[in-house]
Amino acid sequence: MALTIRGLSKTYPNGVVALKNLSLSIGNNMFGLLGPNGAGKSSLMRTIATLQEPDAGSIDLDGINVLTQKDAVRRILGYLPQEFGVYPKLSATDMLNHLAILKGVAVVAERKEMVEALLQQTNLWQVRKKALSTFSGGMKQRFGIAQALLANPRLIIVDEPTAGLDPAERNRFLNLLSSIGRDITVILSTHIVDDVRELCSRMAVIAAGKVLLEGSPAEALTALDGQIWSRIVATDDELRGLESQFQIVSTHLVSGQHEIRVFSASSPGTAFRAVPPGLEDVYFLTLSRNNKN
Repeated sequence: MALTIRGLSKTYPNGVVALKNLSLSIGNNMFGLLGPNGAGKSSLMRTIATLQEPDAGSIDLDGINVLTQKDAVRRILGYLPQEFGVYPKLSATDMLNHLAILKGVAVVAERKEMVEALLQQTNLWQVRKKALSTFSGGMKQRFGIAQALLANPRLIIVDEPTAGLDPAERNRFLNLLSSIGRDITVILSTHIVDDVRELCSRMAVIAAGKVLLEGSPAEALTALDGQIWSRIVATDDELRGLESQFQIVSTHLVSGQHEIRVFSASSPGTAFRAVPPGLEDVYFLTLSRNNKN
């Protein structure tokens, strides 16, 4: 499954420029789309999902023109948007059965088998008869994946799926996505770096509607080897002084003190220690370089 995006642009009627000549190539893998809020991630996902038209550009999905052959795309697409609405009084089984009918699964026996298998796969079998209004945030997200998997899609888009989940639910959800991503193409749009680090073999960082970086997380980390340095800073004044001297990637509070991470090709001083780069370093450094341009 190959998804090729070329020169995609979108400006909303209120003047907000969401996408700026954006191009991406996504193969048959778990692909992570990282970016801050307002980067254009949801606009891109909605365009791929045939829910809005771009002003310019093209999207090809294995020979299908996404912009003109919307019905063909929808037959092989599963989509979990950032805001996923359900009928709150319906049970998980009844809602999935209803959505399966809308997806064109007309044979009763086939539909029953599909719904039961998805409830098992998403670990919702024990609560299948409960109203969706009683589900926790994590259960609702797993139900969202179940509906996205109806009718055996070849491409699944998930938009900010772990935002607001507690650690246990987040782990359950990521494990579920990982198992799905072995067989079909999954695009994971998020601003949570750890989601991409744990799941994705390919990634892109976007901001202000543009692609800033594209490649594998491993390649991005290798490019920073030996160039990330850490130091604990005791006071705010000391922190401000270092910010004027070095290219600081990020700061974190550790036991009430600031740990700063600095990008430098050589040691910035004896107070610093070399540390292995993380994907968060890649992300923040990419955004920082873009802000300076």
